[in-house]
Amino acid sequence: MIPITPTAALERVHTVRQNKITKQLLDKDTTVIFEDPLDNEMILNMGPQHPATHGVLRVLLRLDGETIVKCVPELGYLHRGYEKLAEAMTYHEFIPHTDRLDYMSPMSNNMAIAHAIETAIGLEIPDRAKWIRVLMCELARISSHLMAMGATCMDVGALTLFLWTFTEREKLYDIFELISGARFTTSFSRIGGIANDISPDTLKMIREWTNAFPAVLKKFESLVNRNRIFIERLAGVGFMPADKAIQLGLTGPCLRGSGVNSDLRRDEPYFVYDQLDFDVITHADCDTWARYIVRVNEMKESIKIIHQVLDNMPKGPIQADDPKHVLPNKARIYTKMEELINDFMLINFGAMPPKGETYTAIESPKGELGFFIVSDGTGHPWKLKIRSPSSSNLQGLKFMSEGSMVSDIVAIIGSVDPVMGEADK
Repeated sequence: MIPITPTAALERVHTVRQNKITKQLLDKDTTVIFEDPLDNEMILNMGPQHPATHGVLRVLLRLDGETIVKCVPELGYLHRGYEKLAEAMTYHEFIPHTDRLDYMSPMSNNMAIAHAIETAIGLEIPDRAKWIRVLMCELARISSHLMAMGATCMDVGALTLFLWTFTEREKLYDIFELISGARFTTSFSRIGGIANDISPDTLKMIREWTNAFPAVLKKFESLVNRNRIFIERLAGVGFMPADKAIQLGLTGPCLRGSGVNSDLRRDEPYFVYDQLDFDVITHADCDTWARYIVRVNEMKESIKIIHQVLDNMPKGPIQADDPKHVLPNKARIYTKMEELINDFMLINFGAMPPKGETYTAIESPKGELGFFIVSDGTGHPWKLKIRSPSSSNLQGLKFMSEGSMVSDIVAIIGSVDPVMGEADK
């Protein structure tokens, strides 16, 4: 295989292929009439058992030969009911359930729900807890994007890179285990801060991994980014223009891959992101290749953020001093009657935000992860609505797929990078 530059491949693919796809996109809302439907049409039920549909996503396709004429994504096969479950438990009890939403980045989900509850309460957390939350969010972003990178390559036949990215993610899981005691379902955040501090040895381990990772990522890119087959499977496929991406509610890399410069870390900063220097990665090609490149380059920006956090993290407490809303330290529970009473009240009745409605969102690896909380003044939410990026980004699958070839839809789904645990909440 003779390697080519991505730029040369993109130019060739876009001139030959993108014009055809654009024309089909413009015409796809019109009624399609076949001379003989029995000879030309075929209905393909792709999933929910298909390995490329991320577990439980069903995609119903109407084909004209190998061209996708209509695409109907169907969610609902997982049916977890997390939003309803939240109404029957305290805010603190719901934190572990967020590990099971986007299970490629449980740390990020933990920070999001804790931040949302603190916003509803009106609780300010200590500076060190904010810096550690940023660190965890960016490590989770890299872990999630590594999975997306490897899965996208595997979907189009490059199995080697999938195995390489899993090897690197195992190193991150070792770090998560040292920090939280768990590799996968971490439940590390707490209302008012985090569960426990990070030891100097663990911070040293994070720095060593952060220093080594850029060279590893460069090796990953060198394997596929100039491969002719890989580029032609991604470039010009799954076209999603910026205006349509905004109209359909896409967020995260799916939106930035359409050239829209939007990132909640910069636009509506939370924790300490307003004190950090990083670039918002965008790509204007609006296709599967663009979404892949955005995720790869975002990992490099996350490394930049992690270095800043490690260099500037302050010392101090990791939990807010608010007995009415924050669980006390175990050592204090066993030695002080007041702390034992506070722990008993919080465990049995929960933290009680004032009556009202709040919406709080973070920039998760897949996009805007938001929690809409309606409080009635009790210790459990009256309503809790999750705005998950996988669910909103899958709204673009129909537009991306129609007009493409049936072999392209696997790459298109991979470029959306959905996790059905949060799409089917």
